[in-house]
Amino acid sequence: MKNQATVNYSDGRFQPVIDKCEGCGRIVEQEEVHYCKSYLYPAAKWKLGFCNFATHAKPEINVIKVRINPLKAAKRASKRK
Repeated sequence: MKNQATVNYSDGRFQPVIDKCEGCGRIVEQEEVHYCKSYLYPAAKWKLGFCNFATHAKPEINVIKVRINPLKAAKRASKRK
């Protein structure tokens, strides 16, 4: 008896993964084609620059150090009291 809960990735709903998805832990292979098991259209997840489901890539966090004028900082601190 075939399990009804299994997903047939090649039925047309799921799109094959793109180059940026290579190396991800969510990729499954069915009939020698790679599919994402989390999202139907993997190319759409990469459209804005980064896929939030990607297990092989982490987003870059840029920390910007801001210089504050010490005189202005002292004035702001004294106004808050």
